[in-house]
Amino acid sequence: MLHFLPRRLLQLLPTLFLVSVLIFSLQQLLPGDPALVMAGEEKDPEVIEQIRRQYHLDEPLPMQYGRWIAGVLQGDLGESMRIKQPVAQLVVEKLPVTLQLATMAMLIALLIGIPAGILSAVKKGSAWDVGANVFALWGLSTPNFWLGIMLIFLFSVKLGWLPASGYVSPREDLMQSLATTIMPAFVLGNAIAAVLMRHTRSAMLQAMNADYVRTARAKGLYEPAVVLRHALRNALTPVITLGALEFGTLLSGAVLTEQVFSIPGFGKLIVDAVFNRDYAVVQGVVLVTATVYILLNLLADVLYVMVNPRLRT
Repeated sequence: MLHFLPRRLLQLLPTLFLVSVLIFSLQQLLPGDPALVMAGEEKDPEVIEQIRRQYHLDEPLPMQYGRWIAGVLQGDLGESMRIKQPVAQLVVEKLPVTLQLATMAMLIALLIGIPAGILSAVKKGSAWDVGANVFALWGLSTPNFWLGIMLIFLFSVKLGWLPASGYVSPREDLMQSLATTIMPAFVLGNAIAAVLMRHTRSAMLQAMNADYVRTARAKGLYEPAVVLRHALRNALTPVITLGALEFGTLLSGAVLTEQVFSIPGFGKLIVDAVFNRDYAVVQGVVLVTATVYILLNLLADVLYVMVNPRLRT
């Protein structure tokens, strides 16, 4: 493990460099000119030229990239052209919101998906297996925006148990914060739980037919110990990979769900930035999201080694 981590961390550097180049290059392909958007309706040529100079849009692209990446290495993601705030400040404001929502959604997905997948594999062909597969099909087929609207109609409009929209920080009121995020978290976790269930079931079925499981049963081990300690431990590798990728997707911002529940997270931030041609915000948010994806993949590799002793060599 001690030799594994430094080598993997070194491999992240060229990956992050290539990601930064792609982010900056693809950003230039967006239609429209941010200087024209910021100049207003009059579009005075002098004002447009001043905006270009102020935000270095008149410089060659390599110089713009060099200026941007130099700031990133110093923790400066630039300044929003639209609202005149540092991008790093916007990220710090929005990331905790999305992190809370993503963590709650992932917990819901894990608590539902993995047990359902295990039960479906152990009880293959039974009513439990059919029920779990029906749940997975329902979770994969239900649009998030429709499910969100139905939950608002039931729990907010009809029953009045939960607020229909908005967000409250847990530092202000923990219970109210949970009340405002439990429905969007369930909407997001529902779809991920279905995917986790299918992958867990498939991996468990393969593991349950392995020789080491038959050997454990031949030794007279208790069936729950065979399932959880032997089969599940070896079946977790693809589930860990899927969980890391899905968590990264949640952190990148669930646009539709955040729009339905008026959650001020990463999704709303990136959509507003794209529409306003706010290059600095788009680049900063996408770079942070890509970095999180890469770090989550590293975490998944570490968990592989912890779960499966055969990988430690």
